[in-house]
Amino acid sequence: MLTINPKELNTKELHGYLMGSVGPRPIALASTIDENERPNLSPFSFFNIFSANPPIAIFSPARRSRDNGVKHTLENASETKEVVINLVSYNIVEQMSLSSAEFSKGVSEFTKSGFTPIPSDMVKPFRVKESPVQLECIVKDIVSMGEEGGAGNLVICEIVKMHISEQVLDANKQIDPHKIDLVGRMGGNWYCRASGDSIFEVEKPGGKKGIGFDGLPKRILNSFILSGNDLAKLAGVEKLPTTEDVNKYKDNTDIEHILHTTTDDEEAREELHYHAKALLEKNKIVEAWSTLLIDKLNRV
Repeated sequence: MLTINPKELNTKELHGYLMGSVGPRPIALASTIDENERPNLSPFSFFNIFSANPPIAIFSPARRSRDNGVKHTLENASETKEVVINLVSYNIVEQMSLSSAEFSKGVSEFTKSGFTPIPSDMVKPFRVKESPVQLECIVKDIVSMGEEGGAGNLVICEIVKMHISEQVLDANKQIDPHKIDLVGRMGGNWYCRASGDSIFEVEKPGGKKGIGFDGLPKRILNSFILSGNDLAKLAGVEKLPTTEDVNKYKDNTDIEHILHTTTDDEEAREELHYHAKALLEKNKIVEAWSTLLIDKLNRV
């Protein structure tokens, strides 16, 4: 394993490792205006939501490593205390990237990147019409992380109004992850797309207290077939199937085939583990447990 002491690397090298390690990161396409009300637009992937009551978002324009300069966005946010955070979907990712070019102060990235500025309701900076979600914000505070190149500046924003495109909502007026089609920032020139097969559901435990890894039988816990994710699904149940339930499951066609076609106990166990793994991939937890608890010695 590569071990790094941040103090032993230059800022550019460390930045590369950090960006490559912590991702995907959501992207804030931040719209601001300067004191002369000239618009500015720039993306930042040091960004997230940190509170719902009050609704707080934070993004961080870092000082440039090569010359210790600061972004126009930071200057504008400091002067006017207002910003609109526009979320980035796949269909605008190239325009978003274009807006990150270091144009001269006063040059509108809206014009350069082809985005459509539309008026906000409660703040002066424009919203990006093409963005699926636009957050009008008041800047509550700016916290500097340092004065050297690479140092971040936490722009702490209170969201005072949200605008959500109807096109990304489901029948219950909730945001559909497949429809919003967000992109996330990775390291270097890499991004990822959060839709299709790239997104998946993981059920939260909620009030359920599973048996945990320490409750798994050793022959299952030490399986070379089942992954950590597989074991976690098994460990999430509150109780194991009863002996009666397991015996009933032996009548399953797949189980009968495994028990009748394998030649020894070890081979049977391996086949049962492979079958359970396939069931876990379909989130059939009870069936997987019943499969794993069938003993070769008690074959039908």
